Amino acid sequence: MGCASAEALAKRGVEVVLLERAIPGAEASSAAAGILGAQIESHAIPELREMLVTARELYPRWSEELRDATGIDIGYRRTGVIRAVFDAPATRGLREEVRAHTDAGLRAMELGVTDIAKLEPEVSPDVLGGIHFPDDGQVDPRALLRALVVRIHRLGVTPRTGTTVRSLLIKQDICAGVVLDDGPLEADAVILAAGSWSSLVGGLPAELPAVTPARGQMVLLEERPPRLASIVFGPAGYVVPRGDGRVLCGSTLEHVGFRREVTAGGVHKILASTLALVPHLASAEMAGSWASFRPQPAAGRPLLGRSPMPGLMLATGHHRNGILLAKLSANLVAQAVCDGEASLQ
Repeated sequence: MGCASAEALAKRGVEVVLLERAIPGAEASSAAAGILGAQIESHAIPELREMLVTARELYPRWSEELRDATGIDIGYRRTGVIRAVFDAPATRGLREEVRAHTDAGLRAMELGVTDIAKLEPEVSPDVLGGIHFPDDGQVDPRALLRALVVRIHRLGVTPRTGTTVRSLLIKQDICAGVVLDDGPLEADAVILAAGSWSSLVGGLPAELPAVTPARGQMVLLEERPPRLASIVFGPAGYVVPRGDGRVLCGSTLEHVGFRREVTAGGVHKILASTLALVPHLASAEMAGSWASFRPQPAAGRPLLGRSPMPGLMLATGHHRNGILLAKLSANLVAQAVCDGEASLQ
């Protein structure tokens, strides 16, 4: 969120200083699966469907812009997503869910057993039905972060890594900058984009909804040659094929504070869900595992744009959809800073 916002602001001619306590994108951004699941995610939060779809549709152009400006391909692909169900009662709600998407002008198709077998033969024969969202897709988050770091450097953004923000700098109830270990840094606007650590910054407005960490563990498998093309969601997890043999499998949702461990139980849960969805991955190589923290907002939706405190802008609390919402959030922040308002346009 910090890098994307810095890019959007710098393109408008704003002088930007990016403050980072470690390395830009080293937390949830580079640990994410990179699913651009606007429609699959709106199953859980239908009131945000328009926002999620708007965010997804910004990616084709953004991907091209970043590649042209940096030479880095961020791995954008419209691979489609399948939501698979394993029991008969769950299949009965599929048609209504499809109708909700098509009534909104979006593509979605109900799948029967034969349909799934034709679309993705490697999906388990135990799957009884599903929905195909052909316009959902993915990016490679680590490539996206590399491209953004190069891009903002070339746009003249000043990065300050290894810097801890102790608190907001408040003058007459207005946010006028931040307080660092070596003293104050004044600014016309401050953007809070600290992810799961956002609520730990001192001086935030009391009425601002809290953002807390929700740990997610991930497993990386590798298979040669790749046999799965679509992202597949099941009741307890998802499988994301990168197209080059890498397969990301996730994820847990744990409220354990800032404990970053990868646990035996977490890996077991992920692999059980993965093999239930795509059994042939039992022979894939275990290539890695990691954990990081989703910024979960108490408000139930991201904190974006102007805050209750003048001078303080928000780009945090994106929970499961930080990569999907990155460009839209950056645009909204830039509008709030430069124009005094923000909209989804």
